[in-house]
Amino acid sequence: MPDAHPLLYPVGPRRADVTLWIDDREIPACRGESLITALLAVGEMTGRSEFDQAPRSGFCLMGACQDCTIWTATGQRLRACMTEVRDGMVLRRQPPAVGVDHGR
Repeated sequence: MPDAHPLLYPVGPRRADVTLWIDDREIPACRGESLITALLAVGEMTGRSEFDQAPRSGFCLMGACQDCTIWTATGQRLRACMTEVRDGMVLRRQPPAVGVDHGR
């Protein structure tokens, strides 16, 4: 998303102290924040609508709708609104192909 603007603006200064990757793009994040917060703070989405390919990034923000589903490089499905960032996470917006090594 070249011209993406953040959808979330922190109240105070945001001091990123961990790094994660989504689709091979480096994302700065803060310990204690959710994946969806880290992504929205830098203007990233979690995926696209299966119907019209419009950008998606969560709906309910409480783990019920699955609109914020992302995958680890090893294929573990996560809800970005319910998952805390960890330094070095490698994530994908689409599930990895079966039998393909998606390690960093």
